[in-house]
Amino acid sequence: MREFSRVDACIPLSVRLVSEEEKNRIKSRLSGDLTFLSSRPVDEPVDRALAEWLKMINQKIDFLINLVTMQQQGFSSLPLTQVDISGGGINFYSEYPYETGDILELKMVLETPSPIALYIYGEVINCEPKDKGYRVGVKFINIDEDVRDNIVKFVFHRQRQILRQKREV
Repeated sequence: MREFSRVDACIPLSVRLVSEEEKNRIKSRLSGDLTFLSSRPVDEPVDRALAEWLKMINQKIDFLINLVTMQQQGFSSLPLTQVDISGGGINFYSEYPYETGDILELKMVLETPSPIALYIYGEVINCEPKDKGYRVGVKFINIDEDVRDNIVKFVFHRQRQILRQKREV
């Protein structure tokens, strides 16, 4: 039995083979992740209306920062790719063959429902010739639980979309 639920989806994705020199420095991450900034807790304002207004402004600023970061790092021009994804790994079709054990950088955008940009690293566990390309299976490596949680949220969000579409038909 698999550890994580899987779902088929069409997502913006690019794949890059990681060089030998880079292998010891890789770590999956959210694009624009600002966890290095120290954020000390802020007391909740006494005025509830003001608190809600500030929260809404903060969400809008976060959205704009995310959008600009995605554009600057090339996430807005990634090609759409059909994948089978879970919290543990991903399968996709490639024009290029990869060797078992190769380390890949997967640059992707997931809608959860708002878009998040990710750099995920994975090890090729299989690569089989299919039709006019190759079916590549990748196991995620060096991944924080926060990053994995975002992938799992995407999987469940996509599964809900599929169920809704089936009910409408």
